[in-house]
Amino acid sequence: MTSPYAAKPHSDEMKWVCFYPNFINKKCKAVEGRRVNLDIAIENPTPQEIFDILSHAGLKCRLEKKKTHPRDPNREPHFQGRVRVQLKNDDGSPCNEKFTNRQSLMKYACEMIPMLKTRQGGSSNSQPAASGKKKKR
Repeated sequence: MTSPYAAKPHSDEMKWVCFYPNFINKKCKAVEGRRVNLDIAIENPTPQEIFDILSHAGLKCRLEKKKTHPRDPNREPHFQGRVRVQLKNDDGSPCNEKFTNRQSLMKYACEMIPMLKTRQGGSSNSQPAASGKKKKR
């Protein structure tokens, strides 16, 4: 007897891979859900950043903002969420040859998130305005 889950095609969103920010968070321990090595992990990635990177790579993905990882100690709304990603076509072949499994997906996200404009420290060329009262002449 087969389960209803096994009978669904890979294009069904229920069979898409879940990607939580904890999987690549440098501040999380392995028992809290981190799945990549500390050498490549990112500090405090957001679900929106992961979604932006993966959708730009050409993958079908969906952002679910109200979901949290079961072992996530950080329940702040800014860090809540997960991204669902379709890795396989209905025939079982990868949607993108670059991403054949979850590990390749996580490694790609770890490489690309630091390159986002929101992550790069921009130097502000504007000088602070002098404050204070001007004297009357």
